[in-house]
Amino acid sequence: MRLTTRLLLPLSALLLASGSARAPDDLDNFVTEQITRRHVAGLSLAIVQDGRIIEARAYGVTDEPGGKPVSTTTLFQAGSVSKSVAALGALHLVEKGTLALDTDVNSTLKTWKLPSSPFTAAKPVTLRGLLSHTAGLTVHGFPGYDKDSVVPTLVQVLDGARPANTPAIRNDTVPGARWNYSGGGYTIMQQMVVDVTGQRFPVYMQQTVLNPIGMTSSSYEQPLAPARAALTAAGHYQDGKLVHGRSHVYPEMAAAGLWTTPSDLARFAIEVQQAYHGTSSKVISQSMARQMLTNQKDNDGLGVFLQDTRRAMRFNHNGRDEGFDAEMTATAETGQGVVIMINANDDSRMVGRIRDFVARKYHWPSAPAYVAPPAISATPAQLHALTGRYEWSNNNMLAFVTQAGRLYTSAGGHPDEEFIPVGPDRFNSVERNIGFTVTHDATGAVTGLKLSQGGKERIVPRIGPLFADLAPQHDLDAAVASRVEAVVRALGKGGDALASVQGITATARKDFGGRPWPPAADVQRLTFVSAQDISTRGVERHDSKVARVLYYRMQTAGGERLLLVHLTSDGLVTDVDLLDE
Repeated sequence: MRLTTRLLLPLSALLLASGSARAPDDLDNFVTEQITRRHVAGLSLAIVQDGRIIEARAYGVTDEPGGKPVSTTTLFQAGSVSKSVAALGALHLVEKGTLALDTDVNSTLKTWKLPSSPFTAAKPVTLRGLLSHTAGLTVHGFPGYDKDSVVPTLVQVLDGARPANTPAIRNDTVPGARWNYSGGGYTIMQQMVVDVTGQRFPVYMQQTVLNPIGMTSSSYEQPLAPARAALTAAGHYQDGKLVHGRSHVYPEMAAAGLWTTPSDLARFAIEVQQAYHGTSSKVISQSMARQMLTNQKDNDGLGVFLQDTRRAMRFNHNGRDEGFDAEMTATAETGQGVVIMINANDDSRMVGRIRDFVARKYHWPSAPAYVAPPAISATPAQLHALTGRYEWSNNNMLAFVTQAGRLYTSAGGHPDEEFIPVGPDRFNSVERNIGFTVTHDATGAVTGLKLSQGGKERIVPRIGPLFADLAPQHDLDAAVASRVEAVVRALGKGGDALASVQGITATARKDFGGRPWPPAADVQRLTFVSAQDISTRGVERHDSKVARVLYYRMQTAGGERLLLVHLTSDGLVTDVDLLDE
């Protein structure tokens, strides 16, 4: 699908927190190159050094087309970074004795109770488990609600009752047995806070956390009042389209509902740093901050993720709402950090590249120090032979494309990470220590990559060429074509249609969850284009080996989509992917 091209503001239009213009520097140049490459409408960031905000910068526009410039006071949705700030509010109540970290959540919940299950017979769900994603709960994340739709109550979300658009939040694992990310757990925490304080969650958070630490531009109100709504950026999907109504509404406020700025999130990070060192206790004490930044399981603290140790220790969280991405990273010992927010969904490494640039510029103890080896020459034909799609990890494809004689990964239809030739059939990333050797069959055709990363090697099988490079075919068996069309239409309807359709593997049917798949909701026509035999490459989707992939053009009311259908050796559909060319 061709993506919308966006106009970005020139560097001279960059804004600082003070509102004064200045000459662009290396950071401005880097950020502008990144958002131009990725076609991101707007970006705002704040940098923390020595425990204070030293830079706040903004780039691009709030809306497409013709939006106003993003400023450092423009509000963005924080997505799951909301969890980190909300956790501070819950830990404040723990210190007051109103909540407890290690007792059954049902002893606190009043309006709603978590149903008992065989998984909780021996060990209850606790607040510690909710905050560290170890409570064994379902519902990874939330898509929010269109502003024209009916928004459910919190209890309806907890029970998955209409008009909620996510399943009921329930136990599917013994608490503490494993780490499993659950926005559902933070939604239970939100109900706990409401029950014990008797306050609306946004009011409690404003009084107890946001205002005391200076996050005065921020709010958990969903939706925002008109005066604050006028300060927001509009969200953009991966394909460049605006989110209808500019943003979604999130009754799951603790998990995904914070409207904020990078500077305000930087103030949160600074407060955690200072509490950790015992120089501030506006919300929690030093001992509680130390618990917050203690690994509970799999490098997850209480509301934040943890990397590195000792002087290099960092705490962070990233977030995604419909049309918005965010990342907050800060050091615990050295008073450094950066917050980056964009009004786009972007699956590339762009935000991470900007974070790493800041880390190097300001000499973080954990700053990446990788230097790419020198490149050798490669012909356009040698590079083009590598273009196509690869099964980077299970159920996670990655595409390689060429642009201006260089090889890049592709994300969302735009170039992302560059790989340079460093030897015969050998390529390395220009930005991190990862490389691969190309593998061929007896005819010389590329069959995959032998990936080297972190001292380990693994095979990355090739799925097939880019859509633009396909040789059209017209010999698909009529029975297979009919089966595929029936499955795609059933995916668009969900429910009984998906439960009863033939031609799909049992695990795929279960994993798709019965809910409608929006891209196929209004499918009008499927047109077969080509097929690839990958039966010898070890690709597996939804517990079934993939023998062939079929390329389709799918016509919908909203336009044409490109589709990749994965088939087993007996012709059953075991997965369906949208392609972003």
